[in-house]
Amino acid sequence: MNSNKVISVVNQKGGVGKTTTAVNLSTALAAIEKKVLLIDLDPQGNLSTGLGFSSKDRTVTVYDLIMDEEFSIEDTIVKTKIPGLHIISSSINLSGIEFELANETEKNLKLFNKLNNLNNEYDYIIIDCPPSLGILTVNALVASNSLIVPLQCEFYALEGLAQLLRTIETIKNNLNESLYLEGVVLTMYDSRNRLSEDVISDARKHLGDKVFATIIPRNVKLSEAPSHGLPAILYDRKCSGSLAYIKLAKEFISRQNIN
Repeated sequence: MNSNKVISVVNQKGGVGKTTTAVNLSTALAAIEKKVLLIDLDPQGNLSTGLGFSSKDRTVTVYDLIMDEEFSIEDTIVKTKIPGLHIISSSINLSGIEFELANETEKNLKLFNKLNNLNNEYDYIIIDCPPSLGILTVNALVASNSLIVPLQCEFYALEGLAQLLRTIETIKNNLNESLYLEGVVLTMYDSRNRLSEDVISDARKHLGDKVFATIIPRNVKLSEAPSHGLPAILYDRKCSGSLAYIKLAKEFISRQNIN
């Protein structure tokens, strides 16, 4: 039985800082000597690219892991340039997986079954989900102990969160009763924008301490870093975005100790 802690980073809306959160939280955890496996489950592959793995560098991917019984999870894990941080890269082939698995009886358990065969080698396995609530995200949530939701500080953000929380309840009731919300990370905060303050206030009113105290600011270095194949924490460790993710990692660890 897999005893690694598996966490999905999920939001069905794109452009909310999901991949940025997955890669920089993982890097910050590795920097404090945690062993982390990142799984890029998004067909766009932005997480893989943001860690320096272009599409031509990805010989074996998470697509092979899910679709080919002959591949073990160990076959698909690659070391990154960051000590303690490993990755299973994405593939554009994931974009057609809904149709390829349509008639499979255990289509929602594909990733769970493969992760279940992994020895207890990592402190955390973090899955970057696609911006949808389709079969890939369901696979991630079935395989996970918990989830982190990045929430952009913008109008309608909480409305989208309500839909996601309903989906989580459905998965809990039918496929993974132990799944729980690790926390909501408020992202792209702009102190000049009153709306950002309103979203923070509303989120904390409705979700209480499920909202991380650490807030991720809107920061140009967070946007620039992936084009250099680096997490922001390596691209510019002292920028406000990097400092926020380092702080988030420490808060995340402190919550594990409480739980």
